[in-house]
Amino acid sequence: MDEQPEAVQEPRADGATGAAGGVGALDRRAELSEFLRSRRARLKPEDVGLPAFGRHRRVPGLRREELAQLAGVSVAYYTRLEQGNGRNVSAEVLDAIARALQLNDAEHAHLTHLAKPKAHKKKRSARPQQVRGALRQLVDTLDGIPAYVTGRRSDILVWNRMAAAVFGDWSALPAQERNWARMVFLRPDYRDLYVDWDQKAADMVSYLRMDAGCHPDDPLLSALVGELSVKSEEFRRLWATHDVKEKSHGVKRMRHPLVGDLTLSFETFHLPDDHEQTLITYHAEPGSPSADALRLLASWGTDATRAPATTP
Repeated sequence: MDEQPEAVQEPRADGATGAAGGVGALDRRAELSEFLRSRRARLKPEDVGLPAFGRHRRVPGLRREELAQLAGVSVAYYTRLEQGNGRNVSAEVLDAIARALQLNDAEHAHLTHLAKPKAHKKKRSARPQQVRGALRQLVDTLDGIPAYVTGRRSDILVWNRMAAAVFGDWSALPAQERNWARMVFLRPDYRDLYVDWDQKAADMVSYLRMDAGCHPDDPLLSALVGELSVKSEEFRRLWATHDVKEKSHGVKRMRHPLVGDLTLSFETFHLPDDHEQTLITYHAEPGSPSADALRLLASWGTDATRAPATTP
């Protein structure tokens, strides 16, 4: 088994992660304000059926007055909300603003998390992440299928032998470095692994933004964001877009150092008893070259994880 049986040790929250500007909680009010402004800026009057008066507009996208009109709220009310004051805002008003901003389901959920945070999130975010024994066994028995479980902050908690063969030997990393965001932005071998690295990076930041909306009081998440912002210009640029997304399903193209090109479909399963943990599996189309490559990796076993990243 490649998964680790012990509880995952959380990174230190005293600055040892290298985060900039301290490791306190993310500013929820600032997050709410910047998210609303970014969504408003991407819409033009013609996108929502409003006339575009004049050639030169002083603000990108919709004005606050136009957005308030579309949502059916007063300008003063919307202005207070966009300034980060979401206290006592009703679900009906948030729904109206989400429709006016043309938010998708993930963005709507993110807006709700920011405007109406749940009081118990702070305690839950500080608890160590553990995986049920039966789930560990399930992941290990998925023979020939790369599978792993992620938790908060995109931490990798459990994985099987095939996941190690495809993505690398995570057991060789310290627990705090088994994190998808860190690996995608800070490790050159992962930049080489993904053919569409730019899309992978954008998706990773969108997932992390979604997590930040659910856990704005998590100091370890704040430390991770600070560290990546200091060390990666690409992360800083993508984080500033305020895009959010929930991982679901799709296709990833990879260039494996041992078997070459891989085209794998992934599926995401959110655990019903722990919404903070997710099981992700990968598979290749039957009879495809990628399926043959996975069988070859399976036959090599642990030798596949020991090969250097420069192996042709």
